[in-house]
Amino acid sequence: MFELNSGLQIAEHSGSELGSILNLLEGFLSSLETLAGLSPVEWVRFLLPGVFTLQNIHPLFVHFPIALLSSFFVIDLIGLLAGLSSWRVVASGLLYLGTLLAGMTVAAGFQAAETVVHNEAVHEIMENHEHLGVSVLILAGLLSAWRLIFGVGSNGVANYFHVLVAGLLSLLLIFTADLGGLMVYHYGVSVGAAAESPPNEIGDEHHHTH
Repeated sequence: MFELNSGLQIAEHSGSELGSILNLLEGFLSSLETLAGLSPVEWVRFLLPGVFTLQNIHPLFVHFPIALLSSFFVIDLIGLLAGLSSWRVVASGLLYLGTLLAGMTVAAGFQAAETVVHNEAVHEIMENHEHLGVSVLILAGLLSAWRLIFGVGSNGVANYFHVLVAGLLSLLLIFTADLGGLMVYHYGVSVGAAAESPPNEIGDEHHHTH
């Protein structure tokens, strides 16, 4: 009797799992059918709906220089202190790519500043954010030029000065990102839904329960 009940429970559980798999497969096939009838632009809109809500492309770039240039500093510092030249070569690649994307981010940021609606209080923050962003780009460009000319070495005062400048670059990145977050999350710059919603819809009425 025990074995019979166990067998029935296993069969029932297996049937439930099979039903879930079939539901997932049905949803997947339905999505493919939907995509098949879309134009290329509609494809992108379907797959990346958030991109089409952006007022500018600056948010698409900001995370890359932060991640790349911060990683460059950490890896280069470890490589210098541990005498690992191969790590510093990897750091060089991160620096070059981070500098390129920092340039694209700054360019997109200037374009964004001309298009987003903001008041005088935000304008001052935006100006400081721009100055810091340009400073990051200049420092990254100088470090990249230094690296291309002198290469990577594991000894010498010049190398420690190079890493010191890289640390300053990372610090500026933090302040730059902080001001960007202040504009978006506190003042709602470029956040259309927050700007258009009545105050009582974005206040304390909705809480997440975990």
